[in-house]
Amino acid sequence: MSNPTHGHGHDALGTKKELIERDLRERTFVPELLKGIALTTKHFLRNLFGERDPNPEVIDRKGLSTVSTVQYPEEQVAYPPGYRGLHRLVPREDGKPRCVACYMCATICPAQCIYIEAAEYDESDTNAESRVIEKYPKAFVIDELRCIVCGLCVDACPKDAIRMDTYMHTPSEYTRAGFVYDIPKLLKGPPVTHPTDPWFKRGSSEEPDHQPMEKHTRIGDGVPGYKLHAGASIEIDHSKPVAVTKFLK
Repeated sequence: MSNPTHGHGHDALGTKKELIERDLRERTFVPELLKGIALTTKHFLRNLFGERDPNPEVIDRKGLSTVSTVQYPEEQVAYPPGYRGLHRLVPREDGKPRCVACYMCATICPAQCIYIEAAEYDESDTNAESRVIEKYPKAFVIDELRCIVCGLCVDACPKDAIRMDTYMHTPSEYTRAGFVYDIPKLLKGPPVTHPTDPWFKRGSSEEPDHQPMEKHTRIGDGVPGYKLHAGASIEIDHSKPVAVTKFLK
């Protein structure tokens, strides 16, 4: 009479022997190592001799080569819209900067990387822009090493005289002095003109003939509740100095 479990025992023994051989083969790492070398060689030859698509959008590339590295500077990735790039001073139509040396950009700069030295246009200047503006930056310097690229100088400028729309990052230099940008390096780009520019409204810097739309009033003038009673008066003591707080940078 045959044993019904004899076939099952033979199958179990074969499975155990196969597992032992597979475990021994894997523990030697030779087959898996050869598979890895074959896969690496396949990609190496394909990327070496295959045609490479230079499309900056890596996910949209087509071709045999799968190299996704951007070959800078021959290939450059386009910056997104609104990128805060290198500063530039916006020129007027006559080539002079739109800056009026109001110091607002230098004041709001949290890194204190902007230095401005103001000067006045010559009275004999025949340009209408110069007669109206009067002041201009004799020196305008930005230390790009200290700049934190916050864009506050662009927001604070009332004359649209400074922008960061160059879509360029600060290039490398050999010395620190190369990162200090003055007017010749900053004044570039297309000229900008606005309908509200003062030289379109006035012929000179003299006070206009028309009356201002809103008169300047002192605080409290015309406000009900500040009238003094009959016979009352206000006396101001000028004998004691007034304490003044100074903020030093």
